[in-house]
Amino acid sequence: MSNLPRPPAHLEPYVRILGTEGAVAFFLAFGGGELYLPVTPAAVARSAVAKILGVDAALALGQAHLPRRVPTAKPWLARVKSAQGLTVTEIARILHASDVSVRAWLRDDAPRQPPVDDRQLPLI
Repeated sequence: MSNLPRPPAHLEPYVRILGTEGAVAFFLAFGGGELYLPVTPAAVARSAVAKILGVDAALALGQAHLPRRVPTAKPWLARVKSAQGLTVTEIARILHASDVSVRAWLRDDAPRQPPVDDRQLPLI
């Protein structure tokens, strides 16, 4: 069992098809841009996705009918890189984001405790 965070719903199809490491490479290379994913093997072999991930992965992405615009996935990528042991500064450099943004993304992942109100009577 891995300690990597689960992807949000909009990233799950990419992670299911490519695996976590493949999805990370895909999002870092193509995230935020519009991308045509061909469905024929001849066209896939010439695509930029095939050069990075391989023909089989590119063909699987094309057949999945995903949106043309690839999500940036930065909050999830920050959590994955943190789980892999990278520092906030290293994550910020990889994601081209500020350390403040990375800390906020990582803080959002932490479990939240409801605020304590002294006026509230105990229920038990």
